[in-house]
Amino acid sequence: MSKRIEINDLDIYYGDFKAVEGVTVDIEPRAVTAFIGPSGCGKSTVLRSLNRMHEVISGAWVDGEVLLDGANLYGPGVDPVNVRRQIGMVFQRPNPFPTMTIRENVLAGVLLNNRRMSKSDQDDLVERSLRGANLWNEVKDRLGVPGSGLSGGQQQRLCIARAIAVSPDVLLMDEPCSALDPISTLAIEDLIEELKTEYTIVIVTHNMQQASRVSDKTAFFNIAGTGKPGKLIEFDETAKIFSNPTVQATEDYVSGRFG
Repeated sequence: MSKRIEINDLDIYYGDFKAVEGVTVDIEPRAVTAFIGPSGCGKSTVLRSLNRMHEVISGAWVDGEVLLDGANLYGPGVDPVNVRRQIGMVFQRPNPFPTMTIRENVLAGVLLNNRRMSKSDQDDLVERSLRGANLWNEVKDRLGVPGSGLSGGQQQRLCIARAIAVSPDVLLMDEPCSALDPISTLAIEDLIEELKTEYTIVIVTHNMQQASRVSDKTAFFNIAGTGKPGKLIEFDETAKIFSNPTVQATEDYVSGRFG
């Protein structure tokens, strides 16, 4: 399922405003890539451009390429809905559908895609997805209760189960632990480590320790000032970014001198 993403000379605009400029980076399959940098530097915008989620904001457009195993996600006639089936996203705050049960939450994306399934196939998918999100043992006896009744960490894992139920190739995570307590954060980090054996994972985080713990490669973004576009400053193996970066600005950020 896991696929490579190539970003080539990507500029991202909102109307006339250039939010991100000149990003080129290769994201490896079956690995975790972390995007780090100060607020407003464009890292979440780049993340959302990978499955065209940024287009929910009116006037958004891009120049450049985003390739998934060589196929341009911004090519003529490419349906953004199909892109989002291949590249799932987990957001900053857990967002299970409040009127749906745990079971219905897991199946929501699959049924929305008009896939007809027998009840036994649905049951199998629910169990497989919840096991994949390391949540099955905690909820298997209460699949009929609202997903919104779970704890914050469980809700986030439910959202991960919902994302992987549609069998994506890539999982994007936009600060998935920022609203969680340390115990729940550890559970999500352990889960990310397990999931990377099957998926390409890209995570945005403000937590330097988290980036160093969970990622194989790290991209550092920065911004020259208000109104300027965000830029990719340095991209390398995570160990090198945190121990011996090439660019002084990277050193300053990961050591806590700014940001």
